[in-house]
Amino acid sequence: MPLILPVKGKLPQWGNECFIAENSTIVGDVIMGNNCSVWFNAVVRGDVNYIKIGDNVNIQDGVVIHCTYLKASTTIGNNVSIGHNALVHGCILKDNVLVGMGAIVMDNVVVEEFTIIAAGSVVLENTICESGFIYAGSPAKKIKPVSEEQRELLKRLPGNYIMYSKWFTEPSE
Repeated sequence: MPLILPVKGKLPQWGNECFIAENSTIVGDVIMGNNCSVWFNAVVRGDVNYIKIGDNVNIQDGVVIHCTYLKASTTIGNNVSIGHNALVHGCILKDNVLVGMGAIVMDNVVVEEFTIIAAGSVVLENTICESGFIYAGSPAKKIKPVSEEQRELLKRLPGNYIMYSKWFTEPSE
């Protein structure tokens, strides 16, 4: 059973058709939309500030989502995929974003729509990641535009994770 805890009287909330893995943790001031998934060993910690998550968001295995006390909340838009073992901290991820595996996105970063943060990248505080580009490296830099094929991936990937989550919630045939 997942660890779901209130903090200072605020209990996490989520919408319809969400999958919350049995060993994930969600605490405090967290509001999540519909068709979201929080995968194995993921931690969503709304204890020191709020976390707002849109619809069709997948928070993959080992991800940590957190904030900074009195300074930086975390807001995640719709159709966002956060790859395995990524760290998303006190930032804004707009719609149709992919944060690659092991990437770190720090406080007061804004990742605009249709943007990819490459696996293993470190996006430093206060960075604005322009819509339609791939950011990579440590520190992350804009390296090239998102291709049409990658744009389609950004649209398709959240639906894949909705399908995967149903493997755990619906009876097998």
